[in-house]
Amino acid sequence: MTIHNLGINQSVLNQFIAELRDVHVQKDAMRFRRNIERIGEIIGYELSKTLEHTSKTITTPLGTKEMHVPINNLVICAILRAGLPLHQGVLNYFDTAENAFISAYRDHSISEEEFEIVVKYLASPSLENKVLILADPMLATGKTLETTFSALKECGMPEQIHIISVIGSEQGIEYIKDIFPENTHLWIAAVDEKLNDKSYIVPGLGDAGDLAFGIKL
Repeated sequence: MTIHNLGINQSVLNQFIAELRDVHVQKDAMRFRRNIERIGEIIGYELSKTLEHTSKTITTPLGTKEMHVPINNLVICAILRAGLPLHQGVLNYFDTAENAFISAYRDHSISEEEFEIVVKYLASPSLENKVLILADPMLATGKTLETTFSALKECGMPEQIHIISVIGSEQGIEYIKDIFPENTHLWIAAVDEKLNDKSYIVPGLGDAGDLAFGIKL
C-alpha cells in the first residue's frame, strides 16, 4: 500500500483540519461538513495526478488543442453516513464518476468497548476493472474498511483502489495494509498516534457523523 499523508506538508489543508478538531468551531455543523468537503476536493486533485490519462483534441473558437485528461472509469463509494461530505468533495472534481453507497456502522450490543461492523445497505455499479475511491473520514481500527471491502467484492474487483480519509490512527493504517491489495493507495490528511479504550482516534476530532449530521439514537 502506498500512503500519501498530505498533512505533513504546510498548506491550507492544515487550516481545515485545525477547524475540524476545534471544539468551538465544531458547533457549526455546516462549516464542519464544508471543511470535510474541501479536504475531499484537495485529495481529489492530488489523487488525479496518479490516474491514467488520455489525449483529447479540444476545439476552441480559434483552433484546436491537444489536452491530456483523466480516463473516466471511477467509482466513488461513500461509507454512510459520515463519508457523504468527503464523497461530495471528490465528486466535485470528478464530474462524471459513478457512485456507490454502503452503510457500515459499529454495533456495540456486546459492550461499549467491543463491537462488530454491520453492513445493512449497498448500492453500487459494477466495479470490475474500474478505479474505486473509498471515502471514509475516520480510519480508526480499519475494521470498517475491511468489512466494506468484503461487501463490495460482490460487485467486481477494481483495477485499482484509492482510500481517502481525513484522520487516521497509526494502528488502523497498519491493519489495512494486510487487507487491501498491494497497489492500493491511501490518501489521508492527518495521522494520529493512538486509539482510546473505545477505539476512537486520540486526539482525533470526535464522531464525524454526529458532528456533521447530528446525534443519532
